[in-house]
Amino acid sequence: MKILVDADACPVKDIIVRVAKQLNLRVLMFIDTSHSLNDGYSEVTTVDKGRDSVDIALINQTQKNDIIITQDYGVAAMALAKQAHCINQNGLIYTNENIDSLLFERHLSQKVRRAGGKTGNPRKRTQEDNERFEKTFRQLCNTLI
Repeated sequence: MKILVDADACPVKDIIVRVAKQLNLRVLMFIDTSHSLNDGYSEVTTVDKGRDSVDIALINQTQKNDIIITQDYGVAAMALAKQAHCINQNGLIYTNENIDSLLFERHLSQKVRRAGGKTGNPRKRTQEDNERFEKTFRQLCNTLI
């Protein structure tokens, strides 16, 4: 089991590394060439800035029982298809039971935006978001080791 992170816009990289170090788990961070990352622990894979390049590289390395951390519902769906475990930066665990409705909501929001509508801005990240992520992430890791 390893941890794979869609790291370009991931706000919880430091939490991931701290928990992984404590549990002696391997971490792979995936970024594109417009970012740089060196946390002294993770293995960093840098790919070109092409559309979905990070997503494809991450999914190509995903295996059964890995933990994937992503905000992207499409990446989560592909990871679940490979029998990996998936969590977002707020501690939401993606499952086969919730991924279809999340993808459908994303589709509806895209339709509204394409038609010129607005779908609202994401709320500002809070310390509670970080705490919820860490608690859920730690529980998920402990369940799988």
